[in-house]
Amino acid sequence: MSTSDSRVRIAFCITDLDPGGAERALVQLVTRLDPARWQPAVFCLAAEGALAGELRAAGVVVTCLGARRWTNVGAVWRLSRALRQFHPALVQTFLFHANLSGRIAGRVAGVRHIVSGIRVAERRSRWPLWIDRATNWMVHATVCVSQAVAEFSIREAGLSRRKIVVVPNGVDVSKFTAATPADLGLLGIPPGSETLLTIGRLDRQKGLATLVEAAARVIPKHPNVHFLLVGEGPERGPIENLIQQKGLGTRIHVAGWRSDVPDLLAAGSALVLPSLWEGMPNVVLEAMAAGLPVVATRVEGVAELVREGETGLTVPAESPQELAGAIEKLLGDPEAAWAMGHAGRERAAAEFTWETMTRRYEALYESLLPK
Repeated sequence: MSTSDSRVRIAFCITDLDPGGAERALVQLVTRLDPARWQPAVFCLAAEGALAGELRAAGVVVTCLGARRWTNVGAVWRLSRALRQFHPALVQTFLFHANLSGRIAGRVAGVRHIVSGIRVAERRSRWPLWIDRATNWMVHATVCVSQAVAEFSIREAGLSRRKIVVVPNGVDVSKFTAATPADLGLLGIPPGSETLLTIGRLDRQKGLATLVEAAARVIPKHPNVHFLLVGEGPERGPIENLIQQKGLGTRIHVAGWRSDVPDLLAAGSALVLPSLWEGMPNVVLEAMAAGLPVVATRVEGVAELVREGETGLTVPAESPQELAGAIEKLLGDPEAAWAMGHAGRERAAAEFTWETMTRRYEALYESLLPK
């Protein structure tokens, strides 16, 4: 039997392959698995996404099922048929729709081991929690990205504690330390400004209204400070309207989606994350890798990354006054801000690499497979 034939086949199932935190984590995991031990393939419920090509370039087989709606029963059937053809020893799913579809399809296809992934403490609706609970019997293990998400899943979704494993996200520190600072003048920010970045999907979850209200308190006292929002999403229009209503259009800049996040972080002074809920925000890890101090709300995963007063500052969610106070504290003590950024980079490099994340997944897979 050849080395290739003796490798363990793992099917990775995800909702789509558009660039996002979960999707990029999947790419990192799949492409860093020990090639002598594992033979991965990726199955995407949606049509081709931008990351499919990156996976294929690394030699990974990718199958996109083209589902337009997540209630598409046909996509589950096609996934089941594809799993039968691939014949994996284990299915690993990412994101809610893929978790559900992968569980059903994996069971129908006769896959012996199914592992799901929960990457956020979902507070938008309770029905995903009910479905997770109802189908938890199909799952052999559930990977949560933070201890806070694990406790949320046990408490709110009623998932089995014995099935839950915590595996934090990773970050490529070298990618951020080697970045070239972006020219923020192209975004309307004057040279020499203190630039506070908020990066992520422009969604209600991210607490952007709180950010604008906090900025309205900070800006009058700090004429050299600018805020830069990076990302796209349904809240872009409402947030841009709120910025204009506050008369802050020259000080709060909305850049839309950008591919040069490492360069933007290299040009920034701090990351501000005012989220209402999270899982383990990748952008906090990226800011730490870039050597930036972090001001963030005390939501899921943040406390497991940001050490209070050592790598950043944390405040309650939906509190513009306290968020503004933490920002002003950083602005008022540049030496302390630099020290926090330096400590954050060292912690990211020591504890949150993609290699560390991958080895933890591999250990989980080994524990499930027959000896």
